[in-house]
Amino acid sequence: MRIDRLDAALIRLLTESPQLPILECARRLGIARGTATSRLARLHEGGVIEAIVPRVDPAGFGYGMVAFCLVEIDQKVGHDEVAAALADAVPEIVDMHTVTGASDMQLRLVARDATQLQEVLDRVAVVPGVARTASSIAMRTHLSGRVLPLVEHVATDDAG
Repeated sequence: MRIDRLDAALIRLLTESPQLPILECARRLGIARGTATSRLARLHEGGVIEAIVPRVDPAGFGYGMVAFCLVEIDQKVGHDEVAAALADAVPEIVDMHTVTGASDMQLRLVARDATQLQEVLDRVAVVPGVARTASSIAMRTHLSGRVLPLVEHVATDDAG
């Protein structure tokens, strides 16, 4: 789906202030409420916007340690089955991807401290279908969930 500069501006507003009413979005963008409403509906229907929710930082409630875990799975067990089992068993997993390369999946985990991180990694390791894991701790996060520059980069001048 093509997006234009007005779409990008609406996305930026709602990313920065997810609770902003549509009428206030329209006012700030200098457009009619109906225009803002129809643009937002089109962005949802087109799959550009999945949801409008507050962005939660686990560090804000004590989960400041971030780690990455590479997971090799038993090839007799499917990725979807292992992914579902991991999601059920380990709430500290905040991102999960099937990947190419030496491992089969990559997880981003959060924990309160190193002791809890070890407990989380132990729970990952015993999930049925997990054959082996390797982990690393993030020392600093420079970017996370960064999409606005991409949205603005692909936005065109035409209404799409």
